[in-house]
Amino acid sequence: MANDGVDKGRRRFLTATTAVVGGAGIAMAAVPFIKSWQPSARAKTAGAPVEADISKLEVGQMVTYEWRGQPIWIIHRTQAQLDALPSQDSRLKDPNSSVEDQQPKFAQNEHRSRKPELLVLVGLCTHLGCSPKFHGELVPEPFDPDWKGGFFCPCHKSRFDMAGRVYDGVPAPTNLVVPPYYFIDDTHIMIGAAEGAA
Repeated sequence: MANDGVDKGRRRFLTATTAVVGGAGIAMAAVPFIKSWQPSARAKTAGAPVEADISKLEVGQMVTYEWRGQPIWIIHRTQAQLDALPSQDSRLKDPNSSVEDQQPKFAQNEHRSRKPELLVLVGLCTHLGCSPKFHGELVPEPFDPDWKGGFFCPCHKSRFDMAGRVYDGVPAPTNLVVPPYYFIDDTHIMIGAAEGAA
């Protein structure tokens, strides 16, 4: 018989060794594959909160920061711009900011902000994502003879007031988005995080 000289113990040892080495190889090959599912360092950084320094932001000016690949506008509104807000209510789609996913609870107020003079918005039109232009002056404009300051989207002519509220009769369906943010102190804002989160 040909199998009489087969060492069965050696065969079991070789089979077990091959299985262990093969299993270890599969595990080592799986590690980079599974790691590839995790977000990259760049992706983690892009979603991280951003600290904005507003110490040099003058009244009537706007600065832009970036958070999650989106422009974030911080506008220091003038008293005249704030005073004009109620006069636009009858012309707006959502004057009371009642669409909840457009702003955090703290911004469901007349100014859509934590501090009346400082407005923080995602600078993308809610129609198709173009970037509206800031027109802060309370003077007639070619696109609106009764303009009281705000944002005009040149792509499809949507208009937003100085609180980022959308006018009625334009393509944009909702107000500009207010991101989560809080004031670290009088000159710094943390964009992209709720207060108390770090």
